[in-house]
Amino acid sequence: MSQMNRRRALQLLAALGTGAVVTGCGSDAEESGTEESLTPVKIGLIAPQAGPGKPIGDELNNGFQLYLELNDNRLGGRPVDLLVADEGDNAKSGQAAVDGLLKQGVLALTGVASSAVMFGIRDAIEQARVPLIGSNASPTSLQSVVYIWRTSYVLDEAGRALGRYLKDELGRNDRVAIILPEAGVGVEDVLRGFRQEFGESDPRIADPVIWTSNSPSPSKTAYVSDIARALDRNPSVVFCFYSGTAAAEFIMQLRDGGFKGAIYAPGFLTEGSVLESIRPAGDALGIRTALNYSADLNNAANRRFASAYRKKHNASPTTYAMASYDAAKVLDQAIRLAGSTPTPQEVNLALGRIGQIDSPRGAWQFNQPRTPQQKWYLREVQRDGQVLSNVLVNELATLG
Repeated sequence: MSQMNRRRALQLLAALGTGAVVTGCGSDAEESGTEESLTPVKIGLIAPQAGPGKPIGDELNNGFQLYLELNDNRLGGRPVDLLVADEGDNAKSGQAAVDGLLKQGVLALTGVASSAVMFGIRDAIEQARVPLIGSNASPTSLQSVVYIWRTSYVLDEAGRALGRYLKDELGRNDRVAIILPEAGVGVEDVLRGFRQEFGESDPRIADPVIWTSNSPSPSKTAYVSDIARALDRNPSVVFCFYSGTAAAEFIMQLRDGGFKGAIYAPGFLTEGSVLESIRPAGDALGIRTALNYSADLNNAANRRFASAYRKKHNASPTTYAMASYDAAKVLDQAIRLAGSTPTPQEVNLALGRIGQIDSPRGAWQFNQPRTPQQKWYLREVQRDGQVLSNVLVNELATLG
């Protein structure tokens, strides 16, 4: 029974002149004070607010804020004071963001777009003993952490999902050109996962990797010579790994170079605003990507999330927003489990007890390394009226 209904029942009994006691309808909130009287909590959100990382930062903020708006601005029944700090574009700026939030007494942290920042703040988080529910950056080599959890993915999983799929999907005479940005964070993770699942010795992926520049804002000719070298080998398939502005430029320069074959990549290649930037739009049609989320997934949690997101932002939600939305949901459950006076350490322990998450991506749960065990999906760029959209094709694998 709600607090309001319980109060009304007591009023009615009093009016009837009876001394009966209403039992069996109290809530946890009532036992330790009403939800209205619970102490507010501070949550710190770390995300880039300028530069090439800003679109992802905006999505991380959008997803977390949306969960709060749909839940009366409460987590664990408590009012939330959300403190947003600029992640910047390197480990130093990320550390400054963490330091500032810790000084303000946050109960938990979330966000983090860059893997370089995640590595840079690792020790500070562990030493502070304040849980971080990371909602994007998730390098494979981030191991043996106690206070860092991630609601996104591990980078090698996208490569593994596609490697396993393409190994069986491609014909014996197909050849794959692997084109990747040099020294990009997470690139080696993706490549290793792809090769392991496809088969290291498979002749279809035997050609050396073509490495390109790693600029987040490449010129309109940045990839031309590298693409020409790759196409000289006459591949039928291109496997690549780019995101944001770099992804749009790579796709356009690849098509301008004359490649008409199939393109496969981790989902970041066509995620967010990338499809809006590709001209002509037809260059993106048919691109297939692997990701842990598709905005057209047909489950109750996604219908609620995607509908609310589209209504608020007039755009389809991305995996970045979804993972941040889930980070808020995870914190909601953990704070409630942590008891009447939650501390960061108690919230961290509670995170290990929350079990399965009913998510827009489908049900998932944390595994031993504190990352999701989840489904991966194959998506294809198709026309959706006047715009392009990533359309769900099928499930690829459950990884994690």
